[in-house]
Amino acid sequence: MDLSAHALTVMLGARQALRGVDAVFRPGHVTAILGPNGAGKSTLLRALAGLVVPASGHVTLGDAAVAALPHRTRARRIGYLPQDATIHWNVAARDVVALGRVPHRAPFAAASPADRAAIADALAATEATALADRRVGELSGGERARVLLARVLAGQPEWLLADEPLASLDPAHQVDILDRLRGVAGQGRGVVLVLHDLAQAAQIADDVLLLRAGQVAGAGPAATVLTPELVAQVFEVAVASVPGSRMMVPVGRIPR
Repeated sequence: MDLSAHALTVMLGARQALRGVDAVFRPGHVTAILGPNGAGKSTLLRALAGLVVPASGHVTLGDAAVAALPHRTRARRIGYLPQDATIHWNVAARDVVALGRVPHRAPFAAASPADRAAIADALAATEATALADRRVGELSGGERARVLLARVLAGQPEWLLADEPLASLDPAHQVDILDRLRGVAGQGRGVVLVLHDLAQAAQIADDVLLLRAGQVAGAGPAATVLTPELVAQVFEVAVASVPGSRMMVPVGRIPR
């Protein structure tokens, strides 16, 4: 089922963070949301997850309004990883990942074999199996980031929404996580990522949504959206294409 924003306007205090955003995200695809700082990327992701009450417009999952879904149903269907996710208790990493299974269990019920299998798979997918018995207070920032992503993966949601999931990772783990996220989409699930790195977006994204000042500046297949002209317009930076790929590198700031 598509995840869609319809004429979405969001206010953060007196500031209009999103203005009339229309967007359709497709299952089986990785969509990268790109834009300069303050463009509304994180706000859009939170709105898609049903965590922001819009001033107008709405978000749907198939024919259902996301805001109307029961909390447990929404948690099973949409997994959300914020950029500033924190872990408040110094527990074993495995216990953190197990929280991703809570929407699938009755209150106070013990973990089922399916729960334990999903937890093990998520730890393996993020190369965090060796961290499972370590307390999160002992982990590096990058290790915690992998554990938090594993928590979302353990829930096996239809949609995975992640805000800068690669920010704390070293290059090798960035490559691995990109491959894993592509694999999630390959299973027919939807993946929506907020990214800052144009090269990473070009590498992983099927579709790209460009935001500027809270409005959609471009949307569609990555090959048609990630053009030097449109990227220059949105980011106010001149870019050059890398021959034989969709990748671009910044070559200079465009004077205002």
